[in-house]
Amino acid sequence: MVTFLIRRGGQSLILLLLVSLIGFSALNLAPGGPLSQYALTPGMTQEALQRLSHQMGLDRPLPVQYVDWLMHLLRGDWGRSYRDGQPVLSIIFSHLPATLLLMVSAMVLSIAIGVWSGIRSAVKRDSLFDRVSTLSSMVALSIPTFWFGLVAIYFFSLKLQWLPAGNMYTVGDGSALDILRHLILPVLVLTFVDVAIWSRYMRSATLEVMQQEFIKTARAKGLTPRRVLLKHVVGNALLPMIALAGMQLPTILGGALVAETVFTWPGMGRLFLDSLGYSDYPVVMGLLMCSAILVLLGNLLADVVTALVDPRIRPV
Repeated sequence: MVTFLIRRGGQSLILLLLVSLIGFSALNLAPGGPLSQYALTPGMTQEALQRLSHQMGLDRPLPVQYVDWLMHLLRGDWGRSYRDGQPVLSIIFSHLPATLLLMVSAMVLSIAIGVWSGIRSAVKRDSLFDRVSTLSSMVALSIPTFWFGLVAIYFFSLKLQWLPAGNMYTVGDGSALDILRHLILPVLVLTFVDVAIWSRYMRSATLEVMQQEFIKTARAKGLTPRRVLLKHVVGNALLPMIALAGMQLPTILGGALVAETVFTWPGMGRLFLDSLGYSDYPVVMGLLMCSAILVLLGNLLADVVTALVDPRIRPV
C-alpha cells in the first residue's frame, strides 16, 4: 500500500504539472489578456500600457513567466489578483466553503437516492418502477443543467414564491435556516442529473452481482431474498460505486460551476467565470490548480478506500 501511495503521488504531481503548463499556456496565448481591461480606460496611452506590462511581468517570454509563477507556487505564493491586488489563496479560501457546501450536499443526496433507486430497479427488473426510473434517468441526462436551473427559478421562486431565486443568504440574515432555503434549489438542480447517473450504474452493478454463482449458492442454502440482497448483493454492488465517486468529482465541479452561475451562488465556479471576464489570470490559474488538486485527491481516496474494502484488488 505504501508503494502504491508513493507511485500514485508521483503520478499526481506529474499530472498537476501538465495541467498547470497547459492552463498557463492557453490563458496567456489567448487573445486579449490582462491589459485589455486597462486599454479601455479613457486617456490610457501606449506608454502607460507598456509600463503596466513591465510592472506585471507580462513583457517577459512566456516560458520565463511560467517558471517564475511555478516557483512562487511551490513556495506557497499563488500570486495576487490583477483585479484588486488581494492574495489569490485568500480569495479562493473565501469562496471554497460555499462550493464545498453545495458539492457535498448534492453528492450525498444524489448517492443516497441514486443507490436506492438503482437497487430497487434491479430487484424489480422490468417493473413499472424500473421503467419509470429508466425513463426519468434518460430525461435527466438529456436536459441541460442551466435550463433546468432557470425553470426551477421560474416555478419555485417567481410563480410559487416558495424559495429564493439566488445568492447564498439574505442580506442581514445569514442564519442556518436562511442558508438552507437558498441551498435547496441549486442542490435540487445538481442532484437531478447526478441521481440518474448513480441509479443507472447501481442498477447495472446490482444485476451483474445477482447473476454470480455465490448468489445462487446463497439462495440454494435457503436464505431469504432480503438477507441475500442486504448481505451479499448490496455490499458487492457498492464496490464499483466507490471508484465512481472519485470519477464523478469533475462532473460535479462542472455542474457546480453552472449552478453557481445560474443561482449567483458565491462559490469557486462563479469566481472562475468572473475572473475570466476580467482576465484575472492569477486567480484563474489558482482555481484551476485547486480544482485539479481536489479531483486528484478524490480519485486517490476512492482508490485507497476500494483497496481497503476489497482485498482482491489491494496493491502489493
